[in-house]
Amino acid sequence: MENILSVKGIKKSFGGVHALKGVDLEIKKGETHCLAGENGCGKSTIIKIISGFYKPDEGTVEVEGKDYPVMTPTDAIRAGIQVIYQDFSIFPNLTVIENLAFNQVLATGKKMVNKKEFRKIAEDAIAKINFDVDLNALVETLPVADKQLIAISRALLDNAKLIIMDEPTTALTKKEVRRLFEIIEDLKKNGITILFVSHKLDEVFEISDSITILRNGENVISCSTSEMTEEKFAFYMTGRNFDNKELVENKKTEHGEVVLETVNLSAEGYENISFKLHKGEILGITGQLGSGRTELSLSLFGLNKPTSGKIIIEGNKVNIKDVTTAEKLGIALVPEDRLTEGLFLSQSIIRNITVTRMDALSNKIGILNSKDVVRESAKWVEELGVATKNHEFPVGTLSGGNQQKVVLARWLANNPKVLILNGPTVGVDIGAKYDIHKLLRKLASEGMAIIVVSDDTAEVVATCDSAIVMHGGHVKGILENEDLNEAKLAEAAV
Repeated sequence: MENILSVKGIKKSFGGVHALKGVDLEIKKGETHCLAGENGCGKSTIIKIISGFYKPDEGTVEVEGKDYPVMTPTDAIRAGIQVIYQDFSIFPNLTVIENLAFNQVLATGKKMVNKKEFRKIAEDAIAKINFDVDLNALVETLPVADKQLIAISRALLDNAKLIIMDEPTTALTKKEVRRLFEIIEDLKKNGITILFVSHKLDEVFEISDSITILRNGENVISCSTSEMTEEKFAFYMTGRNFDNKELVENKKTEHGEVVLETVNLSAEGYENISFKLHKGEILGITGQLGSGRTELSLSLFGLNKPTSGKIIIEGNKVNIKDVTTAEKLGIALVPEDRLTEGLFLSQSIIRNITVTRMDALSNKIGILNSKDVVRESAKWVEELGVATKNHEFPVGTLSGGNQQKVVLARWLANNPKVLILNGPTVGVDIGAKYDIHKLLRKLASEGMAIIVVSDDTAEVVATCDSAIVMHGGHVKGILENEDLNEAKLAEAAV
């Protein structure tokens, strides 16, 4: 099978930092090729070179045998290359019709258009992938999955031959991922090639025909997916061997006294939830999107007021009316969306770690002790293994996994009794995921009570001692010991 894309010896530096050190990438026509690697390995840079956004310092790009010494964005589009980035590059304040039709109309140079022409273009676009959507809807009102399908439909209007999907499943539910994979298979049947950029091990093995893994701007391996194993994939990605059995074996069946208890707790999103969380226990709360798992976690942190039932902390009934009350009771919450809810991206790592400790790090008249602030930040950077050359850098410069460690550090600095984590490893790579899981088991062994809210069944099995399975706002099962496995979790969640 001939190559649709052949990239050879690509080098690219930014201010003396070598992002790519001679990368090769070959993709055959009609296949789904996975480009994998941890954050910072060079995936985004190579994508931008292929699409003409960056000019390489060295190396060549060939599309269907034609050499492009200097690929431009226009060259890439004419060659049939389309990139669907994580933000989809669509206009939220325009309708679906306008998002789909504008490019086509602009390309013709027309200055006057009519609604019928716009609608016809849009209808043809969504028909290509059997996408059912209200064409008059504003894009900002649509779910993430529909926005992604709009981007795919638009790419097909431009006669795409190679569609590059950059981390396409980050914000999708399992059902939406399944729909996306069905569309990818249909695109392949129609002769369209997919470059699937991801670090999610299970998805890579399910959807890809071949794999290229980068690490530190260099090729590690390229092979067919059938030649790869999960253990090899994790090692090639990180250069490390992971022992998930160690995490499972460190689980406890005996725990300390009850730290937190709910009795018939009800609020918006769920009702009549009762459970007990013990000292040193990791409790999973899992279920599909809309199960009520997130709403329950927010109630425990004062962000979703209960309508009935009780919350009991160390034997005392409490009214968690707001976040300040939750913090005083020793409860911490690591939110689901760290970028908008958990971090001040433009502020330094130091400030992000110590923001909840300002009072403790200030003197009687409220002046911060800068040495104590630096010392506190450095302690957590080292303890959690935050990969940074300088903790005065903005936290936005860190990879997703390291940003998550900073959010964790902020709350751990308060020494909470109960740590709630909503989607603790969403969007982080394999190495950071393992590090976070290992940290949670360590914290539990030291007596911290932990709640992990996640729809990642593998994560729940690896980290949790027991798990509550929710569906439609109700508890559908409580699993522990040998019953806590992926098959039973999935069965209970449906």
